[in-house]
Amino acid sequence: METVAKILLGLAGVLALTGAGLLLASRLGWSGKLPGDIVLKKGNVVFYAPLGLSILLSIVLTIAFNMFLRR
Repeated sequence: METVAKILLGLAGVLALTGAGLLLASRLGWSGKLPGDIVLKKGNVVFYAPLGLSILLSIVLTIAFNMFLRR
């Protein structure tokens, strides 16, 4: 049971840091559009593919997992 509690506390910390980062980004005026993101507009339909954000998140998560989960 103690292991589950530690995992939940860790996930809550990650969620809190993510929320704080998003709040800070919105106050600084970052709109969330990175270079490499694809936006196609045709009439009333908008297609948004966040490729730049996906690549950035992949790099950050790879570094984080390698730092914290490597044994």
